[in-house]
Amino acid sequence: MPYINTVTSARIPEEKEKRIASALGKAIENFPGKTESWLMLNFTQGSHMYFRGDSSAPSAMVEVKIFGSAPKSAYDRMTKDICDILGRELGIPGDRVYVQYEECGRWGWNGGNF
Repeated sequence: MPYINTVTSARIPEEKEKRIASALGKAIENFPGKTESWLMLNFTQGSHMYFRGDSSAPSAMVEVKIFGSAPKSAYDRMTKDICDILGRELGIPGDRVYVQYEECGRWGWNGGNF
């Protein structure tokens, strides 16, 4: 039950969004037991973002939520993958990307809870 919310100042053309979604679907496997088949994604593009007081270059804030917990190494790999994906597809340098993680102990789906 992972969820990734990406907010960026960049515009995301449809074909790039599909490539990013596919790449994130593979990257979520950095977390043991997580797969694309349960992954929900959200993209908010064209946001007015300032990073270090500067809005002239693209930036992104990515929130990753997972049910349960994961080892530190999984988070390290995921951050690298996210920065690589956004750099490759949207030209956002890794030093203008923040990634926030949240481990959730309760997660609801289909009228029930895990």
